[in-house]
Amino acid sequence: MTVNQAPLKLLLVDDQDLIRESLHIVLGMDPDIEVVGLAENGHVAVKLSEEVQPDVVLMDIHMPVMDGVEATRQIKATWPHIRVIILTTFQEIGYVVDALSAGAEGYLLKAIHPKDLAAGIKWVHQGGTLIPHDIAKMLVQQARDGGSGASSEDKEESSVRIETYGLSERELQVLHSIADGLNNREIAEKLFLSEGTVKNYISNIYSKMDVRDRVQASKKAHDEGIL
Repeated sequence: MTVNQAPLKLLLVDDQDLIRESLHIVLGMDPDIEVVGLAENGHVAVKLSEEVQPDVVLMDIHMPVMDGVEATRQIKATWPHIRVIILTTFQEIGYVVDALSAGAEGYLLKAIHPKDLAAGIKWVHQGGTLIPHDIAKMLVQQARDGGSGASSEDKEESSVRIETYGLSERELQVLHSIADGLNNREIAEKLFLSEGTVKNYISNIYSKMDVRDRVQASKKAHDEGIL
């Protein structure tokens, strides 16, 4: 940053107080970044965008009242110069497509190192875009597979099964891998994820299905026709 250049103005949006305040502390220590607002949902984020006119918004996806995708859409429609980075623990391809379609310039996972996060914010502020390598691979794969899908009846039936426990597509992929006997490292390699992300998905699956371990998850999934 040059001597006369003002720090970029950053708006932090996350429904979890701990994450919001932690990001505020960590990113606020960077002299090139000034945190000008904190929002606990998308509705507040849109309101603050009008009031403080941030340069960059760091936006969570899953929030009450208004989610990050809709907030991004509204912000970009009204203030196209405000740049938005989606920051989330979720890596489902649908959210990536939705966020980018809404106008987001970047998509990052919360597991990122704080220094890399700060560098990413500055990069987007300067006109760059951020899409992690594994997510880019998923986007390419989806584009290749786009033409050949299951029938509408198959998709509807699959959707009903997934909805049984609120499992996302990504969680279902992990569940399939668990049932195939793969360990966390093998699942990570197969799905282009970090082992930490795989552990998070497995914890979510256990919680949603009300099971304690891999054996119970596999048995319940087979018994109830999820797999």
